[in-house]
Amino acid sequence: MDWNSIWNSVMSWLTNTGIKVVIALIIMWISFKIVNAIARKIEKKNLASGKMDKTLARMIISAVKTLIKVLIVLALVGYLGIDTSGFAALVASLGVCIGLAVNGALGNIAGGVLLMVTHPFHVDDFVEIAGQMGTVEAINLVSTKLVTIDNRVVYIPNGTASTGNIVNYTDKNLRRVDHTFAIAYGADYAKAKEVLLQVCGRNEKVLKDPATVVRVCKQSGGTVELTCRAWCNTADYWDVFFDLLESSKTALEAAGIAMPHQQLDVHIKQA
Repeated sequence: MDWNSIWNSVMSWLTNTGIKVVIALIIMWISFKIVNAIARKIEKKNLASGKMDKTLARMIISAVKTLIKVLIVLALVGYLGIDTSGFAALVASLGVCIGLAVNGALGNIAGGVLLMVTHPFHVDDFVEIAGQMGTVEAINLVSTKLVTIDNRVVYIPNGTASTGNIVNYTDKNLRRVDHTFAIAYGADYAKAKEVLLQVCGRNEKVLKDPATVVRVCKQSGGTVELTCRAWCNTADYWDVFFDLLESSKTALEAAGIAMPHQQLDVHIKQA
């Protein structure tokens, strides 16, 4: 084995191709940094101006940024002396396989376009999609990013989002808080209705119009169930939801309204 020949080959590669590789990596790193910085600046400027829907703007910026990065990589591959024409033949030979592989992705992209056109929800809306509830943080090319109440991140394919049921909780300014309270069968339900109406009336976040409704909704076994329906601003929903639960329990107990208790009667028969 001729070590001198090997050493000369290594040094020749380092002084020629090796330097080109290092230069290409540096150029790629700097280019990606510049592209990301420009994309953030454009996105920030668009959000400040409000001329374009921020959901659509983020999707377009993300797609253009990805395309530019791909073009930069192809240009650097050509700079290294690699024949890029071979990529065309490779893509053609694998066309069928690629088509099958990206079939789902293309469906998700089409779903993303449909979401952009129909606008069933926007960024910052609180929604329920495919059984997942959360705030929309971003709508990307193939998926929608949700952040749940307990701060989990969920990615839902746009194809699923566009073809399934979507519940938008923040699309309207008002929401109704529904609660059901069970009282003992022999308790004064008329008095219980009055107590619940008073509780809702004392809550500053409960709206007077539409008016609160309290009615008997069910009688079963030893209980009578009352449904309480109060309206509030969408932003106050969870505050009103928990406030009514807590204050209603306290008020019903203070009024002497008996709550139902599970009861088991045992009869002993002697032979």
